[in-house]
Amino acid sequence: MNKITIAIDGFSSTGKSTLAKQLAKKLEYIYVDTGAMYRAVTLYAMNNGFVVDGEIDTAGLIEDLDSIELKFVFNQDLGFAEMYLNGENVERQIRTLEVSNYVSQIAEIKEVRTRLVALQQNMGKDKGVVMDGRDIGTVVFPDAELKIFMTASPEKRAVRRYKELLDRGEDVKYEDILENVQKRDYIDSHRENSPLKKAGGAIEFDNSDMGLVQQFERIYEHALRVIEKNK
Repeated sequence: MNKITIAIDGFSSTGKSTLAKQLAKKLEYIYVDTGAMYRAVTLYAMNNGFVVDGEIDTAGLIEDLDSIELKFVFNQDLGFAEMYLNGENVERQIRTLEVSNYVSQIAEIKEVRTRLVALQQNMGKDKGVVMDGRDIGTVVFPDAELKIFMTASPEKRAVRRYKELLDRGEDVKYEDILENVQKRDYIDSHRENSPLKKAGGAIEFDNSDMGLVQQFERIYEHALRVIEKNK
């Protein structure tokens, strides 16, 4: 089957990663969770003294970027790749609310984005990739054959994130989650470098009231049409 590049962008907690994993598995494509990469850099910053009292030592982190090694390692039992930071599986650590509170600020840093975008472009250079994030269709792969932009109301997204964290055993409050979602929306949409926006030619999906099965079926059918068109 002819392979294309699928770029999925959108707001936090819209189910981008879930959809991307499903598409990649069904199409037998490579899945790349770019959000995990930014979360891993954020975790590194937090663990190495570059986040102090809510302030980020941007210059110090930039100087230390060469010490950060990011790698996806496929987990056969789970059926998808997990994020490794300097040889350590950090998949669970990067999903905490604490990391979520700083990841958008870390992702604002131009030098961080430049480095990660280069890594992402290299991962998808041979096509046959499903990549999700904030700037995949606008910056990483502006020529992707299929671009999807996902959105949902902040309240619906906060409920999803709240349930997800509770299932992982996190001690969280819904109000804190909603505040985090709204804060990240603002930062992601207003940052100077690669702000979150709908890419030209992207198909928008508002899944506020759409089930995961219905959403996947609609997008998968569309992906097949795009693949057929690009033979």
